[in-house]
Amino acid sequence: MKKCMNQNNNFVDESLEGIYEAYPDFYQKGNGDTRALIHHCKQESKVSIITGGGYGHLPVFLGYVGDGLCDGVAVGNVFTSPSCETIQNVTNSVENGSGVLYLFGNYFGDSMNFEMASEFAQLNGIKTAIVKVSDDIASAPRERYQERRGIAGIVYAYKIAGALAENGANLEEVEQIAKKTVENTSSFGVAFSSCTLPGADKPIFEIDEDDMEIGMGIHGEPGIKRGKMLSSEEIAMELTTKVLEDLSVMEGDRISVLINGLGMTSREELYILYRDVASILKEKKISVVKALVGEYATSMEMAGVSLSILKLDEEIETLLLQHSYTPFVSF
Repeated sequence: MKKCMNQNNNFVDESLEGIYEAYPDFYQKGNGDTRALIHHCKQESKVSIITGGGYGHLPVFLGYVGDGLCDGVAVGNVFTSPSCETIQNVTNSVENGSGVLYLFGNYFGDSMNFEMASEFAQLNGIKTAIVKVSDDIASAPRERYQERRGIAGIVYAYKIAGALAENGANLEEVEQIAKKTVENTSSFGVAFSSCTLPGADKPIFEIDEDDMEIGMGIHGEPGIKRGKMLSSEEIAMELTTKVLEDLSVMEGDRISVLINGLGMTSREELYILYRDVASILKEKKISVVKALVGEYATSMEMAGVSLSILKLDEEIETLLLQHSYTPFVSF
């Protein structure tokens, strides 16, 4: 597939250099490490939130480093976890005495390297906590939700934990609100086409032109079923029904809805899907406090969509509506 790039082995670093050039007053390199992107403004006496993961999912992960969100990010190669060394560089650059929350998606490589970095940090006197986002209902049942993959619902964990940290909460409080947010977030998606990694001569998986896959992961992990392409109304019914059931959302509940494009699906299509999801929610008398529609967690140029729902209580709703800013996304 044609891509705007130079050498494929420089894809990540050259893309990151472009981001540093585009936002020089907002981002900088931690310890001189291009892969350790940090917020330019280090706040004293605030819990630091660090995330990270493989490249190729913009705005996840680095797009959520910003005001009222994360403080730094460790960037790996495309679809590959960041190194322990890079995580340490981020940690040493943003830690300010109040402790560090490592907040990332539930994948084996990420878990291994963040856990190792946490051990090193604690040996150096830095207090740490770990929360893994696990919102993809296609990857495990509700009773084992902590085993699920992390996909677009990670956006809510960043927003809620970041807001509480901004308010001056301690590490244990920020850790608990992140866990509470993960428990109350579920996501479900569909893929219409594959994506091609830089330098590869074929897509990471094959799917027929008239088919779609329900529940596919953002790295091409198998979904739960494949079939003929559905209409937006049918996709909305499939996704919404499953996510509401998973979260036990009832009439009168208040929620936030995230309609996410995986990289190739147009905004016009995303708004058609939101129209159809909103119609179902109105019929069920479920209140949408905040809707997010756009590209919040992509998979290179994969075509497809995902639906995430965050079930709200008073605390989470207040934090969700609190001000935040990043150059990449708007809340």
